[in-house]
Order: sequence, then C-alpha cells, then structure tokens
Amino acid sequence: MSVETEETHKIIFLVEDNKADIRLIQEALKTSTLPHQVVTVRDGIDAMAYLRQEGEYADAPRPDLILLDLNLPRKDGREVLAEIKSDPKLKRIPVVVLTTSKNEDDIYHSYDLHVNCYITKSRNLSQLFQIVKGIEEFWFSTATLPLE
Repeated sequence: MSVETEETHKIIFLVEDNKADIRLIQEALKTSTLPHQVVTVRDGIDAMAYLRQEGEYADAPRPDLILLDLNLPRKDGREVLAEIKSDPKLKRIPVVVLTTSKNEDDIYHSYDLHVNCYITKSRNLSQLFQIVKGIEEFWFSTATLPLE
C-alpha cells in the first residue's frame, strides 16, 4: 500500500519595507522548482494583522516560513518577532531574520527571542540570490516543518 502526498504550495511570508529588496527576493524565488507563493507586507502592523488573520487578512493562509526584516515602519521587526514567538498559535512557524543589520545586539536579541535563523543580507546580487535559494532549499527540502 502506498501513500501519495500531494505537493502543496508553500507560503513564504515576506515582511520587508524596501521595495528593491522585495523585488530581488521575489526574483530569486522565481527559479524555484518548489510550488510556492510569496506574500508580502511592508510593515510590522500589517505583519501581525496578517498572521492573526485580522481585518483585510481574515482569509489569509498560514505561512510555512516567515522572512522578517528587523527595521520596519510602524512596528519594528524585533517587536514582531517577540509577538510571533510568544503567541501559541504562531510560535512554531519558522522565522528567518533577513536583514542588513550586523549589530551584535540585534543578533543576540533575535536568538533570545527564539528566531530560527539570522541572516545578513548581501548587497551583492548573486550572493543575495544564493542566500535566498539556500533558505528555500533548507526550509522546504531539508527541514521537517510542523503541520501547524
């Protein structure tokens, strides 16, 4: 007896305020062979509304992975990370901080808040593409993620 599993679209939730970075990350993911959808919001308030399925995001699908910038308008990425990891309904969603900050305090604080991974964005286009492809490969092909 064999069990067939249907490959489902993975939801990548990108929380990023920089339009150029959004475009580059989306471009890097376009070459993916894994079925996925990138959902983007540009500030921390919208990020939490999406994750909690509030207001215009009432029917939002639960993301499989969150790519979170730290320096966001309206609600800082550090606050967003703290809220995600303290919420029993959200804390198991893997969060990868993808930021330009190399500040040691940001790195330590993010891990103290239980971030799954902290990655500094490269300004080199090919390196950024490699980073994004590596994130996707690891989280969707190597790691075993919780169903909910």
